[in-house]
Amino acid sequence: MNKKKNNLPAIILLILLLLVLTIVIAFAIKGKVFSSDTEIDYAEGNTQATEKWQEGVIKYNGKHYKFNNKIHTYLIMGIDKDGPVEDEIAEDGSDGGQSDAMFLLVTNSENETMSVISINRNSMTDISMYGKGNVFLGKTKAQICTQHGFGDGKKLSCSRTADAVSYLFYNIPIDGYLSINMGAIPIMNDAVGGTQVTVLNNLSYPNVNLKKGDTVTLKGMEAYYYLRGRDMNEFDSATDRLRRQEQYITSYFAKMKEIAAGSKSKVLQVYESIEDYIVTNIDFVDLVSELMSYEYDESRMYTVPGETIMGETFEEYHVDDKALYDMIIDVFYNEVEQ
Repeated sequence: MNKKKNNLPAIILLILLLLVLTIVIAFAIKGKVFSSDTEIDYAEGNTQATEKWQEGVIKYNGKHYKFNNKIHTYLIMGIDKDGPVEDEIAEDGSDGGQSDAMFLLVTNSENETMSVISINRNSMTDISMYGKGNVFLGKTKAQICTQHGFGDGKKLSCSRTADAVSYLFYNIPIDGYLSINMGAIPIMNDAVGGTQVTVLNNLSYPNVNLKKGDTVTLKGMEAYYYLRGRDMNEFDSATDRLRRQEQYITSYFAKMKEIAAGSKSKVLQVYESIEDYIVTNIDFVDLVSELMSYEYDESRMYTVPGETIMGETFEEYHVDDKALYDMIIDVFYNEVEQ
């Protein structure tokens, strides 16, 4: 199993920020499960779904498992647009913006724990293409981040991305989504007084000069470039950026937790400051105390396993299907007696 021993991924700060305020009421995207008592055979590609996840029992590696119906899963996306979400429908079918950061937040109400799964933006999977007028053009295998572009840049784009992620995860149901345009990063960062990190990579941008190994409190555009910047000429620079995103959240969430302990209204102010940058189908209720009790640690940090290769034109992250399914069993299923 490829379990990533590192800090909680950074863009998850978005959902944690909201979950600090709230308990999630999801608009469920229904999924299905492998047929009951069916042994999964990767060599034959036997992945036909015939039952709801919550109802089926599967047999895998000689053991029986059942989907944990106490789990809820939320897709968190950082979109490569700087301004607030626009009201108008995107003019072009592929103009909805790419999801440069993608994470699944998995909450388990049975034992009050959270797991986080980071998804490489270049993960290759089937996506649905649409043209002008929302005309369906068919499916193609491409980087999963591009699915968001084929929509309206808002709920339609998010819904289609959730479908693509669900498909990548063998039709695991996605209970809700939240996307945020990356331009909100400086606002979020400065709302908590800045975020301290030990710089992982040299970064040089206008009015920003961060040196590897320095311990700094990121302010304004420093936070923006730390979480979004990457050298397009460097192979697999998206992974380096993901490492910085993963590092950032530990410090940020500590600040948010401190603020929440002092005043829930201040946390609400942070959310309201970036509300125009957010697209979500999740309803919120202020239940800070319950959600702050949820536990997480390094054993619950996961990354979709695979490797980056150079495709004909762009980098491609090829998912290790067997290792991914091992991870799915570990996170989403409970072993049962038969």
